[in-house]
Amino acid sequence: MQQAASNSSQPFEAATSPSRRAWRRFRSNRLGFASLVLFLLLVLFSLAAELVSNDKPLVVSYQGQTYWPQWREYPETTFGGDFATPTDYLDPFIQQRLAEPGNWALFAPNRYGPKTLNYFAKAPNPAPPSADNWLGTDDRGRDLLAQLIYGFRVSVLFALALTLTGVVLGVVTGAIQGFFGGKTDLAFQRFIEIWSAMPELYLLIIFSAIFAPSIALLLVLLSLFGWMGLSDYVRAEFLRNRQLDYVRAARALGVSNWRIITRHVLPNSLTPVVTFLPFRMSGAILALTSLDFLGLGVPPGTPSLGELLSQGKNNIDAWWISLSTFAVLVVTLLLLTMMGDALRDALDPRKQDT
Repeated sequence: MQQAASNSSQPFEAATSPSRRAWRRFRSNRLGFASLVLFLLLVLFSLAAELVSNDKPLVVSYQGQTYWPQWREYPETTFGGDFATPTDYLDPFIQQRLAEPGNWALFAPNRYGPKTLNYFAKAPNPAPPSADNWLGTDDRGRDLLAQLIYGFRVSVLFALALTLTGVVLGVVTGAIQGFFGGKTDLAFQRFIEIWSAMPELYLLIIFSAIFAPSIALLLVLLSLFGWMGLSDYVRAEFLRNRQLDYVRAARALGVSNWRIITRHVLPNSLTPVVTFLPFRMSGAILALTSLDFLGLGVPPGTPSLGELLSQGKNNIDAWWISLSTFAVLVVTLLLLTMMGDALRDALDPRKQDT
């Protein structure tokens, strides 16, 4: 009975797709799988930053009326103020009005946004951690916890966009070089050698002086150079796979080059692409942080981990700025690195299912 059951399970194991076997190997790596889960939770947490850290209430009930400050600006006169300016919900007078019997307001757990200045801080800026500002404030009086949450979101979304752009460009150029070879490959290789010799940092300095700083401009400039490393790996995979028997058989049957590339060669050449995704995201986050540290990154006022590191350098006594920012960066990069290691082992064809 046991032998029969064992024999019946072998066809099922053989019929399991390579992607399922790779996923099973990835899940068996507890450290890598836990890193993936934790990283996704942190990303989801940052995407809901407005519900976690915001200087505006989620909903306000005042004198029998319901207001939604997250979606609409209300003047101060709406809540008994004297001026028709946007309401400052951290103003002690407004908070006193909202605390009167019959009135209430539902605030986020952290009552500060990324650009909120704490005008009522009890200590000079940068202020140390307190009951009002759990991680303290920066040298401008902005809440450090809000800066870290929103800065982490900006870094992750930027890294994801830069990684996807680099992957698309790298796969396309590498596939063309590796599949057609010959003069096409030679021409692309000479172009890559010339293009890689361009001084990337100098170009960033020049364009930042000509154009207004923006995330879109930074994404375009970094994407122009971020595809070359991945292109080499895809090219090598295509050079190897194009000589296999199933590709030659497809050519003999008259299958078009486009169909051979997309249906036969490309799916079997994506292992280095998938394996390097977490490492490329780590590199993108470090690149954005470094450029922000040098003042060449996101526009002023945008939450940035690099700017916080620069503030920590300029304010050595404010240890909470450097320590908290460094902790966020270390945890993020460690999670991505452990995910990459687990993914590399899971996609290694020499690894056997346990």
